[in-house]
Amino acid sequence: MAGPVIGIIGGSGLYEIDGLDQVEWRRVESPFGRTSDEFCFGTLDTQPVVFVPRHGRGHVLPPSEINFRANIDALKRCGVSDIISLSAVGSLREDLAPGDFVVIEQFIDRTFARAKSFFGAGCVAHISMAHPVCRRIGDALVAAGSPAGLALKRGGTYLVMEGPQFSSLAESELYRSWNCDVIGMTNMPEAKLAREAEICYATLAMVTDYDCWHPGHDAVTVDMVVGFLRANAQKAKALIKRTIPLLSGRTRPCPEGCEHALDHAVITAPGHRDPDMLARLRAVAGRVLERPEGGDVT
Repeated sequence: MAGPVIGIIGGSGLYEIDGLDQVEWRRVESPFGRTSDEFCFGTLDTQPVVFVPRHGRGHVLPPSEINFRANIDALKRCGVSDIISLSAVGSLREDLAPGDFVVIEQFIDRTFARAKSFFGAGCVAHISMAHPVCRRIGDALVAAGSPAGLALKRGGTYLVMEGPQFSSLAESELYRSWNCDVIGMTNMPEAKLAREAEICYATLAMVTDYDCWHPGHDAVTVDMVVGFLRANAQKAKALIKRTIPLLSGRTRPCPEGCEHALDHAVITAPGHRDPDMLARLRAVAGRVLERPEGGDVT
């Protein structure tokens, strides 16, 4: 395989990555529509990096209006092999305090107004989301945390809500009863689409506040949340700089199997696949759709 290309998706308060060389912002076209913004291309110690401001620079897109399919498809077209997704979240646990960082392991998807798959009528696929993140990238984040001065917590469940409104108290208590750890609005369907595109994916959740369940919630001000956003963004940038070298130089397929997630997912028989749909899927699924045997079903 070719050397890795690292994709960074920045969330609230993180619209660029410092320290990149040979920086160039440019638009990447996708058949799934317009991406959140231009992508930032650069290198960090010769390692190619592509940065995406998820909400657009200046935070102009609410979660429900982010074109997640265009973003992931475009990253695949750029040759991105690994994605680190940064996301500001609220805490659903007393021991996850504002300023903490969590390497997410699982998701519960409660979104309902977003296109969640590249596939559809004309080419149907059902991909496994049992293990939605790449442990290899998670290991690298944890390994980089201590030198960066961060004690990352590993293994949380991220409840993804639709938004843009925050939870009601009843909803917050419900999610706590489900043993969720953090809550946010942005990592679904992003993680599902990265899986369909066979890109290794991991989420670093940055806690900015306790959700409304917490007795001290009413004392939280916008200024306090913004303060944690800014502090987390600076810490995240330092962490990313230490993580990228740990992901560089890979010459073998990911041992987690992320790059073969579509091997048994496509169900539509080759002779019944819509040519227009296949053309749209060329970047994300061409590996399985264009092989000689034509896919999984004959």
